[in-house]
Amino acid sequence: MDATVTVKEAQSVGPQTVTITMQSPPAFTAKPGQFLRVTATIDDEEYARFYTISSPDVEETIEITVGIDPSDAGPFSQYLADIESGSKLSIAGPFGQHYYEDSDRAVVLAGGPGIGPAVGIGDAADAAGNEVAIVYVSETATPAHRPRLNALADAGNNVTIFTTASDSQSGIVPPEFDDAVADIITGVSTEQTFVYGFEGFIEAATDALESASINPDEAKIENFG
Repeated sequence: MDATVTVKEAQSVGPQTVTITMQSPPAFTAKPGQFLRVTATIDDEEYARFYTISSPDVEETIEITVGIDPSDAGPFSQYLADIESGSKLSIAGPFGQHYYEDSDRAVVLAGGPGIGPAVGIGDAADAAGNEVAIVYVSETATPAHRPRLNALADAGNNVTIFTTASDSQSGIVPPEFDDAVADIITGVSTEQTFVYGFEGFIEAATDALESASINPDEAKIENFG
């Protein structure tokens, strides 16, 4: 679906991270873990990027989580960082096959921008009365979406957070990452594993799955590049 949507709210959810909540167009359907192509025209030039849905559903609104890297923030990133309620954005999608499909137990391994789909899937699973376990490796000392992660943990779900700024020796995952993954993997048939992040994180996560005797080919993996 291609549509023009109205921004309802934008807010900071962590260092260099904002969420943008948009009005859902009529008949729009999507699952947490899928992504959208978001487009805007800035100074007569069109810009577009892909962002993963971070809301548990899209019945009334769609939320995306946007990371802003100050060292690499172009006009579009800055526009989204400063966007105001009432602004218009063009969206296309949803795209992607690696989304939550109401499995009884969801395991999400998220690195950096993978936190968006992680909280979307986590909230969707929890709302459905299903289990969710998340291992999140933040690229900043203060993790994004901390209140939502805390709420999932308070509801009895297993949430482990690492910050590469303080814990990592490799710059990708901390030494305790493999053990954390092994601790939350059960291997039951009703469990679905998801992996979201940049290439270095994907490699580390698939290695951790193999160490836990889980075939990475059975996981839903989205490489952000």
